[in-house]
Amino acid sequence: MREQQAPASAPGPSSFAERHYTVAEIAALWNLSPDAVRKMFEHEPGVLVLGDPASSHKRRYTTLRIPESVGRRVYRRLLNLPAA
Repeated sequence: MREQQAPASAPGPSSFAERHYTVAEIAALWNLSPDAVRKMFEHEPGVLVLGDPASSHKRRYTTLRIPESVGRRVYRRLLNLPAA
């Protein structure tokens, strides 16, 4: 029996067991508001979005869980380091 390969854009199998941060935890680590962190991560590939984002309510009823690898990727992107 042949094993199926995951697409290249799919997160690796280790993403299941890696540490997942809340918006509040990232906000505290980076000294930002939770709203700023939510805006940075809500459409980022690999972030778990729990809840119903297509609700008719004005308030968002979604919870984000941010894998450590995604947090590191966004942090590196925000560093704005000059090309070597």
